[in-house]
Amino acid sequence: MIDNNIFHNKKVAFHTLGCKLNFAETSAIGKKMAEEGFVKVRPGEEADVCVINTCTVTDTADRKCRQAIGKFHRMYPNSIMVITGCYAQLKPEEITKIEGVDLVLGANEKFSILEYLRDIDPEKPAEFHTTKINQIKEFKPSCSRDDRTRYFLKVQDGCDYYCTYCTIPFARGRSRSASVAETVAIAHEAIDAGAKEIVLTGVNIGDFGVHTDETFFDLVKDLDNIERDVRFRISSIEPNLLTDEIIEYVATSKRIMPHFHIPLQSGTNEVLKLMRRKYNRELFAHKVEKIKSLMPHAFIGVDVIVGVRGETPELFEASCQFIDSLDVSQLHVFTYSERTGTKMLEIEQNTPVVERKKRSDILHLLSEKKTKAFYESQMGKTYPILWESRRFGDNMVGFTNNYIRAERSYDKDMINKVQEVTLGEWNSDGSALVIKA
Repeated sequence: MIDNNIFHNKKVAFHTLGCKLNFAETSAIGKKMAEEGFVKVRPGEEADVCVINTCTVTDTADRKCRQAIGKFHRMYPNSIMVITGCYAQLKPEEITKIEGVDLVLGANEKFSILEYLRDIDPEKPAEFHTTKINQIKEFKPSCSRDDRTRYFLKVQDGCDYYCTYCTIPFARGRSRSASVAETVAIAHEAIDAGAKEIVLTGVNIGDFGVHTDETFFDLVKDLDNIERDVRFRISSIEPNLLTDEIIEYVATSKRIMPHFHIPLQSGTNEVLKLMRRKYNRELFAHKVEKIKSLMPHAFIGVDVIVGVRGETPELFEASCQFIDSLDVSQLHVFTYSERTGTKMLEIEQNTPVVERKKRSDILHLLSEKKTKAFYESQMGKTYPILWESRRFGDNMVGFTNNYIRAERSYDKDMINKVQEVTLGEWNSDGSALVIKA
């Protein structure tokens, strides 16, 4: 049995699946454990505790979670295995039956991991602790540094939208956030720790402040007014919450990057209605046009789901035509999978799995075409690049303010530094632009 007096120098391994929000929360959990004496396990060492933070957005995500549990149980067979995250909130009993699992913690309990570790007995059957999702109202802020140079600042959690295909409201609860002042204070802490780039993340970040009489625009303005050497990116934001005033502000901003990620999900109003999305394709097209009219160089990423119930071949073709007409830079394509408890299961017309795969392949090709065209339109232009620590042979990677991946010769002194450079041609594998000497 783990006891409080033996946390000191106990080894812990972390594994995170899913969204950037999960990574931010894993970082917050890791910080709490480090404060109590835990240290991260090194290669070749045995872990005393394994913490796996899970995702459940699709069937594939569930399968990857189960695979990760099996992998870490084989790597650290004598460790205490703790499973948390969205999969843990939705299917805790299912997870307790997986070999190697000792403890399952839901959305509210994961931040109290130390309390549960003090009481766990690995000789007893696996146990789970969850709170009914409608009772979770507290917002737990967090900020993480990834293995590159950027930080992810959790500004919001939960969602009130209840789209027909999505389980996230059941896994994360209602929309909630801290105040603008509290969020800005966490950003300052990250900057003090060395952050040069901070990504604002959450489940539905445009809903920030919905219960505090503040808005996401208020947060954007206050972050932009931080007089420090830092830049901010807005992660995925709903098109109906990406207001024209936010777009206009970003266009002249000092620190908010010209980079947008906007979920479309379908390019037809018929399917958007089936999904219970809160916009139509005309509004989405307006947002893209607004961005490009003010920031022609802006990178726009778009989420699309293929193969949902009710998406006929004709509707999919119309969706493709609409997406092709948009001046966007990249598609993030998700293949629909049935999720227990969602309203979409009430729609009779279903798309065969093999057809879903075909549609996904079509949109991935369209994405490659759009990304290639956008990159080529930027060749010869000069931008500030933040260089990362990752090394690829003799080169290092960085991203421009408008999110173009670039390469230069490796120089450790340039890690986490911003350099003004001119973009050249493609690198050898067509994954980045090489900067001009």
